[in-house]
Amino acid sequence: RNDHLEVQAQKCFGITSPISWAGPKESDKICTEKLIEALQPFGIFEDDEELSHRMFVLGKLNSLVKEWIAELGEIKSLPSTTISSAGGKIFTFGSYRLGVHTKGSDIDALCVAPRHVERSDFFQSFVEKLKLQDGIRNVRAVEDAFVPVIKFEFLKIEIDLVFARLPLQCIPDNMDLRDDSRLKNLDIRCIRSLNGCRVTDEILHLVPNRNNFRITLRAVKLWAKKRGIYSNILGFLGGVSWAMLVARTCQLYPNAAASTLVHKFFLVFSKWEWPNPVLLKHPEESNLNLPVWDPRVNPADRYHLMPIITPAYPQQNSTFNTSTSTRAVMMEEFRHGLAVTYEILQGKADWMKLFDPPNFFQKYKHYIVLIATTASEEHHLEWFGLVESKIRVLVGNLERNEFITLAHVNPQSFPGNRELCKDNEHLSMWFLGNNL
Repeated sequence: RNDHLEVQAQKCFGITSPISWAGPKESDKICTEKLIEALQPFGIFEDDEELSHRMFVLGKLNSLVKEWIAELGEIKSLPSTTISSAGGKIFTFGSYRLGVHTKGSDIDALCVAPRHVERSDFFQSFVEKLKLQDGIRNVRAVEDAFVPVIKFEFLKIEIDLVFARLPLQCIPDNMDLRDDSRLKNLDIRCIRSLNGCRVTDEILHLVPNRNNFRITLRAVKLWAKKRGIYSNILGFLGGVSWAMLVARTCQLYPNAAASTLVHKFFLVFSKWEWPNPVLLKHPEESNLNLPVWDPRVNPADRYHLMPIITPAYPQQNSTFNTSTSTRAVMMEEFRHGLAVTYEILQGKADWMKLFDPPNFFQKYKHYIVLIATTASEEHHLEWFGLVESKIRVLVGNLERNEFITLAHVNPQSFPGNRELCKDNEHLSMWFLGNNL
């Protein structure tokens, strides 16, 4: 036992030693089983059939990418040996790669192509190829996004596909994207595209026990969604930020059971002294000179309120959208989560209590209703997205009003009431609660 602890002590997870090496007691294992039972009704876990369908769809997409890259090689008159070995590969990232996706959720994927494939090819000839495939619907290219993406539905699975071109003649199937040298001489859009995969893989590499990490993260993500604090675009936290907070908790309690980790998660982050950053590893120096999060060098980084730093080079803050109000709302929720998990571990409540939604519409005296309308459904998707992306600017302006102490936006939007809509009008509403 002592030898075992000594070996573990040498393996430090993260930037500090663990708070506790303690393993689970029998009661912790029972509590974890009850947690998994409580997650079941929420459609958290896919069955084997659904999982194998996803793998089938990704396999088809991978073959499609290889076929397209070979066709481009022929069009560009490359030698036949180059064409046959060019390869190309689909990598996944986000919740699917982390192993915490839910029933019916989309897949974030990356297409890695060799040097003869240009970004313009991806957004032109590959988009055309997708449109001709059986089983693929609703193909939309969003070329001017911060991370340009093609969105489509493949055999009823939504896929967001980004693109990276590497300066290599061929892309082997066993390529490891965690290697920093992959970023050499790359276009910034390709670096951003690779970032999703590199961050996800690094998180998985840095947690002591992947199974415990996954159960804990599923519980925390469900809690965040139910409590209305899951939204990067509105200034709360998105999936990758929640994953990093859970990963840090796992590093601090490497042998704890998932039920204990959920409780420790609330304990750690209800007491966290922001803006001290959450880091999963010491930032590594690199000679690639890419901009990284560093408040010593970048004055703008000093104003980030809740920095959670991605573990792959170039390190970025995944929460730069956070405002004074969204941080205050999240801190209140961490404290509430801590109180509830204390009750659960003492046997005074069950896990379902953790996932009770708050009563947003009784919480405040004053509300603002924000309404977005368009004449067609097609335009509504774009207009909805644009309005949603600007709501945090509105929250920031409200916070600057001396009479408003808190501006709390509800991430859930509501479809418009038919009576409010004129003929052929599409309408969405958001609600903001205010403390005056």
